[in-house]
Parts: sequence; C-alpha cells; structure tokens
Amino acid sequence: MNGIERITQKIALDAQEQVNDILRKGRQEASGITERFRTQADQERTTLSERNEKAAAEREERLVSMAQMEARKVTLAARQEMVEAAYGRALELLRDMPDHVYIDVLAKLMSEASMGGREEAVFSKKDRARVGQKAVDAANKKYAKNITLSQSTADILGGFILKGRNVEVNCAFETLVRLQRAETAGTVVRTLFPENTGLRKASAS
Repeated sequence: MNGIERITQKIALDAQEQVNDILRKGRQEASGITERFRTQADQERTTLSERNEKAAAEREERLVSMAQMEARKVTLAARQEMVEAAYGRALELLRDMPDHVYIDVLAKLMSEASMGGREEAVFSKKDRARVGQKAVDAANKKYAKNITLSQSTADILGGFILKGRNVEVNCAFETLVRLQRAETAGTVVRTLFPENTGLRKASAS
C-alpha cells in the first residue's frame, strides 16, 4: 500500500470514527429527548387525570347539592300545601257549623266587634237568609247591643261585616282565619311536623 493509499485509508477511518461518534451522540441525544418527552407526557397525563378527577368530584358535589336543594324545595312546598289545607279545613269547619252553634258564635263576635252606638251587620246572601236576623237578635239580647240587620249583602264566605257610623269591622271568616294564621302558623307547623320545626317561618310566610 503506497503512501497515498494509506493517507486515504486513514482519512476514511477517521471520517468513519467521526460519523460513528456523531451517530452515537445523536442516538444518545435522541434517547434523552425521547425520555424527557415521555416524562413530560406522563406528568401531563397525571395532571390531566387529577384535573379530571377533581372536575368530576366538583361536578358530582354540585349535582348532589342541587338535588338536595331541589328536595328541600319540594318538601317545603308539600308542607306549605299541608299548612294551607289545614287553614282551608278550619274555614270549612267554621262555615259548616250547625245553625244554633253558628248563631252563638256570630252573636259573640258582634259583641266583641261592636264599638257602641247604632251599627248594622252585613252578611253574605246565604247567611243573611239563614241566620242573619237570629244572630243579630242574639247579640242584642245577650250582650245588650244596638245592632240591626243590613239590607245589603257582602261577597264573603262566612261571618259578617259590622258597620258603624265612622268605622267598619271586618269579621268575615276568611279574614279572621288569615289573621289567626299570622299568629298561629308556627304552632300549626310544629303540630303537623314535630320532627322539623325549622320550616316554621317559611311555612308561615
């Protein structure tokens, strides 16, 4: 092998070593880059998984909270309806009293509502014909009042309206029940739902 060939071979060998060294370094660098990306991908996957789990947990908590709130609303509405029914039933019982009891109740109410002087009692059309005069007579006789039966009638469910010269007292049963509700709703709720009196104010409103 002459000198030129040896020099050429030496250059080729050196070049091959350089190529091999470059390839080796490239493979090492590529391996390092791949590992870094794999590590980053794993970290991002873990982060996304944790975020998804957290988001799912938060959504579940919101759904549970919404369901509980809706359940409370439904329960409150049902109890409110029962309270309404209780006072509705009270009004029915007042309207359905036997005549002799009804007359006594009306006479007593007239005596308590009377402000003195000459007054007239206004009944519904039905009650005026049914018990009007008898109730007025009972109030005048038993309680020494000066009340007359009005010729006019009122659009009320029961009871009466007592009119004086300068004052008018509404003793219609629906009005009396409404006023009593404001004072007794708490007691009614506690009676109907003794296990939970926390709804008293809501039901009373």
